[in-house]
Amino acid sequence: MKILTLLRHAKSTWHDPVARDFDRPLNTRGRKAAKTVGREMRAQGLRFDRVLASPAMRVRETLDEVADGYGRSFDPEYDARLYLASPALLLDIIHEVADPVERLLLVGHNPGLEQLALLLTDGEGLRREVAVKYPTATVAEIALPIDHWRDAGEGMGILARFIRPRDLDPSLGPDEDTH
Repeated sequence: MKILTLLRHAKSTWHDPVARDFDRPLNTRGRKAAKTVGREMRAQGLRFDRVLASPAMRVRETLDEVADGYGRSFDPEYDARLYLASPALLLDIIHEVADPVERLLLVGHNPGLEQLALLLTDGEGLRREVAVKYPTATVAEIALPIDHWRDAGEGMGILARFIRPRDLDPSLGPDEDTH
């Protein structure tokens, strides 16, 4: 069994005068949401053998805030391919992960993460929530009945957790920003 956890970056600002989308920082609500989610991840006992993340500023800042709430750093590996990656590319990256890694955390962007969660899972329950919306700073944990990451594929996973900031603190939702 492999456990894949997907974390979408927290809410970023559109009011900062950065020249590139890649450089957009988190806003105040995003920082609070990321820290809140980090505390919940710790409370639920989520842990990771490897963390792969987009190098975008909003992802880096999300990981810093999540780590602050969690109580320890995640020591992420930044991979430029994760920046705005498609679900197909995300799956290719997952297939490259070494088999000793049992619990993988991918941190990145929508729509890729949402589409990947829908691609890998099947059925009802929490999956319906993902199909409605995968808000910023949300965590999806997918249990995959495989021994090798290269075998991860369509419809084989079970969505075990879907942690949204607004479910932890109503002041953190709803999230109307689709970026």
